[in-house]
Amino acid sequence: MSELHTFLFDGLPVRGMIVRLDSAWQEILARRAGNTQTGAYPAPVAELLGEMTAAAALMQSNIKFKGSLILQIFGDGPVKLAVAEAQPDLGLRCTASVQGEVEADAHLPELVNVGNKGRCAITLDPKERLPGQQPYQGVVPLFGDQGEKLHKLSDVLQHYMLQSEQLDTTLVLAADSQVAAGLLIQRLPLAGQANIAGSSQRAEEDHIGLNEDYNRIAVLAASLTREELLTLDVETILRRLFWEEKLLRFEPRAGLLAPRFSCTCSRERVSNMLRTLGQAEAQSILDERGQIEVGCDFCGQQYRFDPVDTAQIFTEPGEQMPGSQVVQ
Repeated sequence: MSELHTFLFDGLPVRGMIVRLDSAWQEILARRAGNTQTGAYPAPVAELLGEMTAAAALMQSNIKFKGSLILQIFGDGPVKLAVAEAQPDLGLRCTASVQGEVEADAHLPELVNVGNKGRCAITLDPKERLPGQQPYQGVVPLFGDQGEKLHKLSDVLQHYMLQSEQLDTTLVLAADSQVAAGLLIQRLPLAGQANIAGSSQRAEEDHIGLNEDYNRIAVLAASLTREELLTLDVETILRRLFWEEKLLRFEPRAGLLAPRFSCTCSRERVSNMLRTLGQAEAQSILDERGQIEVGCDFCGQQYRFDPVDTAQIFTEPGEQMPGSQVVQ
């Protein structure tokens, strides 16, 4: 059962989230494996995508954004682009473009960042944009402050959050063929937080890396192993890590509210894409193949347009379609 849990550390400026995707993640992998044009992902690519999907769910829930959160990794390795998207209702989807051989023991540098020019982008696309409003996007490199390659997605995202939010963040991510999971711990700003009202902590502790409570909890969180994150249930993980801390738990996102696979593709969206492509280009495809076929990289759905379908796309409302007759 896929689920997401949120919690606060009582009296401390620290919050946490843990997500566990099983049915949702298995459906994503099954759809990819069932796509005759692409086939299943190599294991290292599936692991990276699983971590990205878990991270996207955590970040979407963390910021409570009314729109889609899109996490992208791109570079010069065999994985040219990997994308994970999370909607406000925790509808999730992901895909990757793979070219060339993937070594069985490949990690982030070998998959995406061979020449140390890879990038990570996080885009926030509002559901209802105001006139002239553009999506917000932040981009960070796949290397650290000294130019060293980062070997884990969690390190890249922690670096991003430090730069974008100026808040200490700890992430633990893991995925295999059955489960994608993640744990997020983040320091809250001291000022204005009701759960630490009356605290005598110094203002300096609101600076990055200086809050002792967060640092202690971050060390505990970082001790969680990949195997534990993938195999233990949420209650066991929280008890094993934070048994000495008092947690304030919120209602989990489970059951009907659980994270799940969801694709936003549609025939209408594909039609709009073809309209952007242009009538001349669409006609050239029809002349060559007899129909236009577009597959969704996320869910595998195939959309086919014959000459009549294509003509309708480029016919303005109220305009008579070429070759048609009005029956009196």
